[in-house]
Amino acid sequence: MLTFVGLGLFDKTDISEKGLACIRQADHVFLESYTSCLMGSTVEELEEYFHKPVHCLFREDVEQHPGRLLDLAQKGEVAFLCAGDPMVSTTHTDLRIRAAERGIRTAIVHAASIASAVCGLTGLQNYRFGKSCSLPFPQKNWFPMTPLDVITQNLSLRLHTIVYLDIQKDRFMTIPEAVALLEQMAQEKQSSISLYIGIARAGSDDVVVRAGPAEKILAEKFGPPLHILVIPAVLHDMEKRYLEMFAGL
Repeated sequence: MLTFVGLGLFDKTDISEKGLACIRQADHVFLESYTSCLMGSTVEELEEYFHKPVHCLFREDVEQHPGRLLDLAQKGEVAFLCAGDPMVSTTHTDLRIRAAERGIRTAIVHAASIASAVCGLTGLQNYRFGKSCSLPFPQKNWFPMTPLDVITQNLSLRLHTIVYLDIQKDRFMTIPEAVALLEQMAQEKQSSISLYIGIARAGSDDVVVRAGPAEKILAEKFGPPLHILVIPAVLHDMEKRYLEMFAGL
């Protein structure tokens, strides 16, 4: 049995009672640490809270070499943990398909996701979001323009865009870094983004939400990660009022 357990947005206390019970009953507990992270709890704190050892997995472990994980799930109870809600990430969907192809029973324990939390934090209406995109750190001779293409397409349809910021083993992309990259892309394509919304540490007690043009967002102090960015389309009157009251628009 392989159960995908969502951990929620920020720390160990965000997990549901159902998810906690599943972990404590599991023979093996794995935590994927590449699509997102719980910034409010360390692995050691999770182990103490769950009363279980937690084994960390990276992208290559899940996407390229999932054999050991699936072998264990074929013989016993395996809990696969991830920040947010499990099936928001395509890589988790792929793992569930692989398990099903081997005849392994699977289940999902859902939790809060940034994909839905942004609506509450920004006041943007959930049915007005278009395709989301990821913004990676540029590499030598590699500067992908796809994020701007997605944003531009959404804006033409009057749809908002969630921009997921790059997470690497040794660094997390910040909102100012992301805005600077998108501004560079927009300049190269002779387009513009008039409004940004930056969100830091969703689910924590010190969440920060700020809205404004690039120059304002670049000057803001968002503090520690995780950060995420939203590019809104033309705002409904209520969306605008919400951002004025809760995001300093």
